[in-house]
Amino acid sequence: MNHEIPNRNIVHMDLDTFFVSCERLINSHLIGKPLLIGGTSDRGVVAACSYEARAFGIHSAMPMKMAKKLCPDAIVLHGNSATYSKHSQDVTDIIRETVPLYEKSSVDEFYIDLTGIDKFHGCQKMASELRQRIIKETGLPISYGLSSNKTVSKIATSEAKPNNQIQIFKGDEKSFLAPLSVRKIPMVGEKTYRSLCDLGIQQIQTIQEMPIKMMAKVFGENGIRIWKKANGIDLTPVIPYQERKSISTERTFDTDTIDVDKLKTILVAMAENLIFQLRRGNKLSACITVKIRYSDFQTYTLQKRIPYSASDQIILPIVIDLYRKLYQRRLLVRLIGVKLSHLVGGGHQINLFEEAENAYDLYQAMDKIRDKYGDRMIMRASGFGAKSISRWNPFTGEPPPLLANRRS
Repeated sequence: MNHEIPNRNIVHMDLDTFFVSCERLINSHLIGKPLLIGGTSDRGVVAACSYEARAFGIHSAMPMKMAKKLCPDAIVLHGNSATYSKHSQDVTDIIRETVPLYEKSSVDEFYIDLTGIDKFHGCQKMASELRQRIIKETGLPISYGLSSNKTVSKIATSEAKPNNQIQIFKGDEKSFLAPLSVRKIPMVGEKTYRSLCDLGIQQIQTIQEMPIKMMAKVFGENGIRIWKKANGIDLTPVIPYQERKSISTERTFDTDTIDVDKLKTILVAMAENLIFQLRRGNKLSACITVKIRYSDFQTYTLQKRIPYSASDQIILPIVIDLYRKLYQRRLLVRLIGVKLSHLVGGGHQINLFEEAENAYDLYQAMDKIRDKYGDRMIMRASGFGAKSISRWNPFTGEPPPLLANRRS
């Protein structure tokens, strides 16, 4: 079996505490203070937290109720998906302009393949200049790791944080990884970590010293993958970034509800926000889907194809109609959602038979207000009663940031 490490140059870049950093760009008074972003109800969880909050033992995915007990003085924000999406796109644009091949693996993470660039510029110099440009033009802190593959670069980034950079030279992968915890290996989750600890395996060096057949015997195929990563072996290519073909948002209620008017109000607010995201991203949608999950966890969806559009006047009535057709049971509702799919690039064009020209002017005026003051600053009266939305997937594919009901 050939375990030779190829001579590549892969950069992993990660925006430090991205949601927190975005909020601090808006409000400098948040700098240096423990900050939690996520749902504030008993069902809510921490989507992101500042380093100051982490000092109290708080981490992402922790129940917000527990986090507030650990740090009662923490500032809690719902977050604003439009803001995060905009800043993520700003960073993406800079990377796209600078490098020949990159992969956007989440809203705040990127892999960049600089193989061959060293013949002309020097990979470390180019990566460092790119990082400094991102910091200067966006105001966001960002860290990176540079090595021969994705795994080592990602681990190097975590060691570089906060707001720093590390290069691991070819041949030094094993020695760099050896003293680190096995929890640092990207594919090692909590369950696998506990299993490794039960076997007395806590440092990566221990795995490096084990025969690969032993890891395979205990953990199967996953054991082989873990052994390779522990030894700095990863042949995974950088996959060219492609934009998502759908955007969606869902709302999980703190308390299951049968309030028909409330459900309609929230659907309108969610759909209106997604349509705004379409226009902001210069996209059009050709398929609308509405989703309902009842208190017994039975989930139902209904969708409709439409001519490509990014118009409130066209999409909102269809969302409401789909909801009315879908909601026929007299059970409490746990979750509702809207998805716009079959996305293509292109600006909205006025339908002469269905829209007046002043409708287009209205969209532009509303979108300018949202861009400047936040995506919830202006909305239709029919959606005004909606609170923050708990799950949203922007074009960037990232894990779901939270929408705010906050005034900038």
